[in-house]
Amino acid sequence: MTKLTKTQKSRKRKKPDSRSSPSWKKANVGVSSSNGSEPFPDFSGPSPDECRAVRDDLLALHGFPKEFIKYRNQRSLSPIGHEDDDDDDDISGTDSCKESVLDGLISTILSQNTTEVNSHKAFASLKSSFPTWESVLAADAKLVEDTIRCGGLAPTKTSCIKGILSSLFQKKGNLCLEYLRELSIEEIKRELSCFRGIGPKTVACVLMFHLQRDDFPVDTHVFQIAKTLRWVPTAADVKKTYLHLNRRIPDELKFDLNCLIYTHGKVCRECSGKGSDKPKKEHCDKLCPLLRQSSNAI
Repeated sequence: MTKLTKTQKSRKRKKPDSRSSPSWKKANVGVSSSNGSEPFPDFSGPSPDECRAVRDDLLALHGFPKEFIKYRNQRSLSPIGHEDDDDDDDISGTDSCKESVLDGLISTILSQNTTEVNSHKAFASLKSSFPTWESVLAADAKLVEDTIRCGGLAPTKTSCIKGILSSLFQKKGNLCLEYLRELSIEEIKRELSCFRGIGPKTVACVLMFHLQRDDFPVDTHVFQIAKTLRWVPTAADVKKTYLHLNRRIPDELKFDLNCLIYTHGKVCRECSGKGSDKPKKEHCDKLCPLLRQSSNAI
């Protein structure tokens, strides 16, 4: 039998398509527009003008949400809304000038499936109980669970947090994610998607809030309102909605629009899908500018 040369062996190893591997699929869970995918090629909305109109309507209705001002101040965006307000919502360990990327990731995990008040309490409790992330990694899981129990799902969140810290230490030799600031958006998505339990919404939140990148997280509120506005087809799921909106919404509007839609979704029971199946249009039209926009789009 003829022996393979070194060149032939090298070629033989490179033959399989890397896209078929599980690691490729996992790395691309959160990848958006630049990978060439187009979830709804025949669906052109929303237009930049539509996005701007919704932003302006919600800003006039709610003002800019105070809870997001400290994150907005870190971005190069034109002044908007209540920029002069003092930020009374800061908690221990979340100073906007000192917050690390790892702090941001952990706080995002703690915010899942709970209220903002409870997630803030859980994060503050975690930071006050453990001086460093190294001490969280070394601590007994039960102790960490007790510390963050006020945020709900303590066992699940503890497992996720300790898993991230363990994986990060094995990979980098330290517990620091500041290197992500030097990477592209797609590189950041691949890095964060490697951690077990980190999905596209968490990645997008870290990108938008803690790395000051232009991304558009899709949570329940954003997803429902995108459907109300007919910005995505009726059959759209969350993942395709995320891909589509990140393609269509102008980068300079993503942060403000996302914060405003999220805020509106919490208070408007009709357009967020929490109201009756047949809302009273004459009542909702006076209170909710988005319902007027959706009716005009028919």
